[in-house]
Amino acid sequence: MEERDGAFSYFCSRTCYEASATQSNGVTCDGCGKRFVVELVSQVIASKAGRKYACGNECREQIVRESNGARLGELIAPVAPPPGHVARATSPAAFPAPTAPTDAVPRRIAIFNHKGGTGKTTTAVSIAAALANKGKRVLLVDTDAQGNVAASLGIRCEKSLYHVLVMGLPPAEAAIPVRANLDVLGSNETLAAAELYLAGRRERDRVLRERLSSTSQLYDVVILDCSPSLSLMNQNALVFAESLLIPVACDYLSLVGVRQVLRTVKHVNQLLHHPVRIGGVIPTMYDARAKICQDSLSTLREHFGALCLPPIRATAKIKEAPANAKTIFEWAGDSNGARDYEVVVDALIRGVGVQAGADDVRVAVA
Repeated sequence: MEERDGAFSYFCSRTCYEASATQSNGVTCDGCGKRFVVELVSQVIASKAGRKYACGNECREQIVRESNGARLGELIAPVAPPPGHVARATSPAAFPAPTAPTDAVPRRIAIFNHKGGTGKTTTAVSIAAALANKGKRVLLVDTDAQGNVAASLGIRCEKSLYHVLVMGLPPAEAAIPVRANLDVLGSNETLAAAELYLAGRRERDRVLRERLSSTSQLYDVVILDCSPSLSLMNQNALVFAESLLIPVACDYLSLVGVRQVLRTVKHVNQLLHHPVRIGGVIPTMYDARAKICQDSLSTLREHFGALCLPPIRATAKIKEAPANAKTIFEWAGDSNGARDYEVVVDALIRGVGVQAGADDVRVAVA
């Protein structure tokens, strides 16, 4: 599907679309007057004067200013196909930032482990909530189609990461304020379609980085909750991230899974040319009475040294919190789980992750 001066044309395949787009002049940008092919929802603006078109960020901001707060049209523009030999807009529009961030360079953190059941979502939600409680402006992004972040906080996402990745919706228009200083950009089953979209893009592992570029103006910290796989979406998450936090359940199989994570980090560093750094390893589900937990913690400390953060003790309160749409600090602020995550966040702020003055230690894997 393609829009040309207010009308839609439909195509049976990408080949037919590109053939038509090559012959078409597209629409006229109401900012600069040039012709371009509409691909992103952010390029179509609904105003009192009618529908307007913007080829890029600068023109969109100019049109919004001149229209006294015109907003994006609801599902006006088609899904952008993989790039071919047609004219393209320069980049997805960035939402104008109302204020400057408190830190010069916001931290971008991915919570990642190939193994499921290690507490990734719980860790992502808890760290995001703790940082927000400390006054940091935090965006929590769910890159897993299961949508567990939204479920944990009891919210429904009408606009999701799919709309940002595929339709070019600015992150600030898709994110939902859920707590003071904490916004959530959620996901659902539509994210599976986004994987297909990414597969056909040039520089397909850097699309998320491009789409979330405007978040640096709005948030101090962006946290990504990743799925337990080495998917194209996770490659995008790792290329976006500056620092990687690895939750590791205190059991044998989780220790084995850490090796695969480190191989992935090496792959991203060398093949994708992006310096992902280990910001910390977080032992989760720790029970001091169990020998396997003691041995697992000792092994993590031996291999990672100072990057092995304080353990998160196993407690029923951590499991109860998402069932009641609460963070651990809201549900049981005096519990071991709440205290442990506070300790972890304090350690990150002191230097391992969020506000590190020196470079994070790199972990080499043969």
